[in-house]
Amino acid sequence: MWYSFWRSRDRFSLDQLRYLTDQLTKVQIVNEVNKDFVIEALRSIAELITYGDQHDPSFFEFFMEKQVMGEFVRILKLSRIVSVPIQLLQTVSIMVQNLKSEHAICRAISGKLNKNTVSLLVKTHGDEVVSFPLYVEAIRFAFHEEKMVRTAVRAVTLNVYHVGDDSVNRYITSAPHKDYFSNLVSFFRNQSMDLNRLVSDTLVNPGPDPTSTIVAAVDEIEDNLYYFSDVVSAGIPDVGRIIADSILMILIFPLLLPSLRIMVDNDMQSGVVTSLYLLCCILRIVKIKDLANTIAAALFYPLEAFAKSSGGKFNGFTSEYQVSDNDNITKCDTRHSMVNVPLSSSSSGFHPEGILMQNDCSSSKLSLREVLLAYVTKGDDIQVLGSLSVLATLLQTKELDESMLDGLGILPQRKQHKKLLLEQYGVSFQSSDVGINPHVHRFQVIDALVGLFCRCNISAETLWDGGWLLRQLLPYSESEFNSHHLELLKVSYKNCASALVEEIKGIWPDFLIPVLCDEWRKCKRAMESPSPRKEPNCMLLLPRKFSSKDDISMVSSFAAGERMHELVKVFALLHHLQLFTLGRALPGQPPIYPPSELPVNCRARTSGLDVSGPKAGTEVSLVNAMPCIVAFERGKERHLFFLAISLGISGCLVLAEELPSKKSYGVIRAVAPLAGCNPRIDDKHATWLHLRIRSSSLPFRDPVKFNDYGKMKTKGSVDGRWTLAFRDEDTCKSSLFMIIEEINFLIDEVHRRLKPVLNFETAIDLSSSSICVPEDSSSYRTAPNSP
Repeated sequence: MWYSFWRSRDRFSLDQLRYLTDQLTKVQIVNEVNKDFVIEALRSIAELITYGDQHDPSFFEFFMEKQVMGEFVRILKLSRIVSVPIQLLQTVSIMVQNLKSEHAICRAISGKLNKNTVSLLVKTHGDEVVSFPLYVEAIRFAFHEEKMVRTAVRAVTLNVYHVGDDSVNRYITSAPHKDYFSNLVSFFRNQSMDLNRLVSDTLVNPGPDPTSTIVAAVDEIEDNLYYFSDVVSAGIPDVGRIIADSILMILIFPLLLPSLRIMVDNDMQSGVVTSLYLLCCILRIVKIKDLANTIAAALFYPLEAFAKSSGGKFNGFTSEYQVSDNDNITKCDTRHSMVNVPLSSSSSGFHPEGILMQNDCSSSKLSLREVLLAYVTKGDDIQVLGSLSVLATLLQTKELDESMLDGLGILPQRKQHKKLLLEQYGVSFQSSDVGINPHVHRFQVIDALVGLFCRCNISAETLWDGGWLLRQLLPYSESEFNSHHLELLKVSYKNCASALVEEIKGIWPDFLIPVLCDEWRKCKRAMESPSPRKEPNCMLLLPRKFSSKDDISMVSSFAAGERMHELVKVFALLHHLQLFTLGRALPGQPPIYPPSELPVNCRARTSGLDVSGPKAGTEVSLVNAMPCIVAFERGKERHLFFLAISLGISGCLVLAEELPSKKSYGVIRAVAPLAGCNPRIDDKHATWLHLRIRSSSLPFRDPVKFNDYGKMKTKGSVDGRWTLAFRDEDTCKSSLFMIIEEINFLIDEVHRRLKPVLNFETAIDLSSSSICVPEDSSSYRTAPNSP
């Protein structure tokens, strides 16, 4: 073996490194016989790694993959000869001094740190560590511009923190090394401000793919917070406190909380949304009890409690603030933080209308809790989602004291029962002893949520989040709703039901029942879920825009489908809320009537079709069909027969070619949806009939066409058009009347089946009966368009 070591080989090659490593792994003992080989192998490996760092990164990748540093440690344990450990230290020293890649040596050494090996890397005086070059040099690159370098530094520091050596822990928490933790938070604050600028710029100039840019920035933000969490989880005394204090004094108090102010002259509010997102993330990821309770306690303070200092701007506020001396939140013991919480001037009553009418300065007198509720009742869709996310996150933060949740008015129903039981035995929650009335605050939260459900400019997804929060707060009864709440919910439900009736006459009536059944199940799952459906980062991603009702006829039917879908989702929620206020369980399916049999003399039966509908290439009777001329290609006219057919809640337009050998029968050549065809006789040619041909399916229900954030992967569907030429005006008018009649049959059937769910009193009676028929949305898919 020793002879082969000295044989000819390319000295600076990966093969040579592989050979040396392989030979080193075969060493089972170090003695006078093989010490020279071991020493030379260690020296050569250090030389090769240094060479590879400058010429070929695969050298170091091999070094890490084969865990060569572990072999060094094994050789150290085997050796009883002084010269080998000396050479090993020289090898490591050479690598430390000569590697140009900052993260390489960090990765190499830190992976094998433990209580036994850390002593090789520190200098001690008595029982105290006085020097730790690896750690000190690593944190110098903590904020390097390259992410790979920062990742390597984090790997090193986490390995150091998890060693569990008391002297090392005292060293890293002593001055000036403890400044590393506050510097981390300062770096995170800068990233937060960069994220805010990115969100603001995206609102102004969306660009070709704004979502991916924001998602990348959000991933970086959350990675940093998970690093904070990993550092705290190491359990080093004082580190959690240092990080919590730094987050509060560098980020929360001076930056995030002041940016929550209401600015009626700013229609973007990107700073508000970013701050709400960051608050959610910090509470969810950084599990520090004092931090969570201090953030919650801060919500009882008015914005004027945060005194302006100096620094960079974030939504109009400077990035350096101090909490005023009279209301210093951090001085109160967060375990009893309710004791020192002041009431704002408006705590006795909640008037969101007045809040948004105030100017920028006077609104700062409101408590932050009231500002959140004002966003719920008066903010835009993203602000509502952000505020609901904060309340939901607080509700689910296990580190938060129940007395704090109770004071905020969001103590969940399961914990309310526990509180009432304790009060029966004379155990009182602290908040009731210091002037804060949890019942009043709880009523304000419910009042805000009820007001939210009456808003018509908020997306269904956001309303569902509000429904989830209400479900967490209240038991199955109307005891905590007053008559005004119940009336508002009833009016909102009736208005939505009326809008749904109008939608039956729209472009997508054939999809109303399948979509309702589908969204009904989803809404029930969302309401009964133990946690919110979405991550907080959804509030930073631009939602899909929905066309207004007025311009639906001017655009693709795709926009009308989106509007119908939104309306159905809102209706499902409001119906669930009506049941909820009555203490009824939520049924798994909407109460609707079952399908009716097709009349014997209907066009579908006389044409020889069954409920499965027509398909291209199949035979059909032409007894009710109208002869026409159509050209699917320029200059290529075809003589076909036209037929409009309704099949329960669906229907089709059919073009068939007569069979020469079988009169009055033909082969179907083209099929299109009946609903939404908008038939119209040409103004100048009385024998021409124009038909709009919409998609045979709702594209946004297809996961292939939409990504996880509701964005279309491809362009939206464009409506087609058929222009049919008939032999005379009477035939053209007869065809028009046939279409209108079949559409009316379809509409009547949809309306008949939906009657129970549209009438709430009837729906209550039918929800427990066998009349409620589950629908499989796939079975009502309109036949695809075919040329």
